[in-house]
Amino acid sequence: MRIGVFVCHCGSNIAGTVDCPRVVEAAKGFPHVLYTTDYTYLCAESGQDLIKTAIQEYSLDRVVVSSCSPKMHEETFRRAARQAGLNPYLVEMANIREQCSWIHSDKEAATRKAIDLVRKAVFKVSRDQELFPSFFKVNKDVLVIGGGIAGIQAALDAAQGGHRVTLVEKDQTIGGNMARLDKTFPTLDCSSCILTPRMVDVAVNENIELLAYHEVEEVKGYVGNFDVKIRRKATYVDWSKCTGCEECVGKCPARIYDKFNQGLGRTKAISLPFPQAVPKKVTIKKDFCHFFLKGKCRVCEKVCQFEAINFDDQDQIIERKVGAIVVATGYEAFDPIAYLEYGFGKYKDVITSLQYERMVSASGPTMGHIKRPSDGEEPKTIVFISCVGSRDRAKGRSYCSVACCMAMAKQAILTKEHIPDSTSYLFYIDIRAGGKGYEEFVDRAREEYGAQYVRGRVSKIYQKGKKLVVKGTDTLLGMPIEIEADLVVLAVGIAPPQDAPELAQKLNISYDQYGFFVESHPKLRPVETNTTGVFLAGACQAPMDIPASVAQGSAAAAKALGLLANDELEASPLVASVEIKRCVGCFKCEAVCPFSAIQRQELRDGIMVSNVISTVCKGCGLCGVACPTGAIKINGFTDEQILAEMEALLL
Repeated sequence: MRIGVFVCHCGSNIAGTVDCPRVVEAAKGFPHVLYTTDYTYLCAESGQDLIKTAIQEYSLDRVVVSSCSPKMHEETFRRAARQAGLNPYLVEMANIREQCSWIHSDKEAATRKAIDLVRKAVFKVSRDQELFPSFFKVNKDVLVIGGGIAGIQAALDAAQGGHRVTLVEKDQTIGGNMARLDKTFPTLDCSSCILTPRMVDVAVNENIELLAYHEVEEVKGYVGNFDVKIRRKATYVDWSKCTGCEECVGKCPARIYDKFNQGLGRTKAISLPFPQAVPKKVTIKKDFCHFFLKGKCRVCEKVCQFEAINFDDQDQIIERKVGAIVVATGYEAFDPIAYLEYGFGKYKDVITSLQYERMVSASGPTMGHIKRPSDGEEPKTIVFISCVGSRDRAKGRSYCSVACCMAMAKQAILTKEHIPDSTSYLFYIDIRAGGKGYEEFVDRAREEYGAQYVRGRVSKIYQKGKKLVVKGTDTLLGMPIEIEADLVVLAVGIAPPQDAPELAQKLNISYDQYGFFVESHPKLRPVETNTTGVFLAGACQAPMDIPASVAQGSAAAAKALGLLANDELEASPLVASVEIKRCVGCFKCEAVCPFSAIQRQELRDGIMVSNVISTVCKGCGLCGVACPTGAIKINGFTDEQILAEMEALLL
């Protein structure tokens, strides 16, 4: 056995706290170590060349790289070993950066710990065995979950790459929250004008199967071979016959809450969300329909000349096989009811920023006329309050929602254009305008449109006649302030969809304490997840504006296309395996496996044992811990290897 030990300085990241030459000297005395050296940056091309040269010149059959986290560069060094003719799974890493130098200030203690970590890796690599990956065929289709602007962009890019795409949207139409906006910052483009063509592109693209009013029910399988069950929710309208003429909408007697218009105005129990909806098909809301509630009416059925109404419609499950999944489920607006001091829900003239968007939109319930909800009068003094549900630890929302500052500036500009003699006051904590042209846009709102910015929090809002009194503190002047407003607009933060944790569990991906999906690495793998083949796009991952969402949609599609460019994919051999003779068929492994990688297999005469689907297994080791007979081992992390590491630490 001939082991080589390579110690990285990582600039001063390691060498600033660890005496690297001393670690090299200590490693010379470890069993089977033939070659040792240190280098400034082993991950650099010259550092990798050093490792490859040493493997070939000294006929090394094992390698230990003492540097950073294996998560960062293990594949880098395995690739170098493979190029030098060494089995890549005979390479071990000792993490002397994150687990040593970065968490210590005592150089002597850190150096001793680094020596221990290297010794541990040497003992383990001496027990390592050659492992070989397996290969499996790939399905070339792509599933996109969510039809907002990020999902639309991902679907179009993937389809342009020649792949069949299934786009699943749980609402009646694609478009997401962008469809609710009047204009977009910082260019003040009409939101519908730039979104609608993209929506139509999705509908007419031959490579895209649009499944609106559908939800993902179950996801099984693994990268390249996902089996997806999708629930088609009952619409009670035959969409193959419906033309979207809306004759039924005009005759329907049931008036209900208008979700698309955020409760401003009413809609019908059978309706089209907005005129540019794609697909342009109506849906009956069963919970509000007079026929379903009272057993009579059916007026929509009587007036539909295309015989599209079907009261017997039922949910259906359809199945699709795909190779990659893009998650682009978007966001929900934070519910400001938690801020009792603002009086949302108590005072009619306290509304959210999304409600204001629908009010200023020409296609909105007020046809673009800004009116006070309480009496329909035109407001002259409007107060905007930022960070409602953002940057507030007390409400469990410590993060910044990114788009609110710019949305307030945009709405102040639009207000002045609609009502020239109006005055807008904008309460803010800090103005965050980090995008291209954003700072200039805020300056424009202030200088050209007279927006009055007030730095400080609002403590209370109360009614005074027809006015709303907004009490707060101007922290720049260091004095309290009161403004009598006709209308108050709460710039609500971006929150993840309420069902995000449920979807995350179906996809076996992680989510944070807020409910946003977690990427594999924030810098190097920003649209990938820890489940290979599942990618993220848009505000389901974190608050972001439209340009960032579009960019992420394209990035996720590019990652999916790159993955599916291969006819076969490589499966890591670092997975669990079952020793059939020791398996007693208790299936505790099946119960704890988070990836559904354990399947039951009949051995003979009805005797069932566990079997590991190697392409699904992630090598997490939970099954090995749960197995009472020790029948399951994890390749690369066997009991013998782990005990060798423990032995090294006890020397």
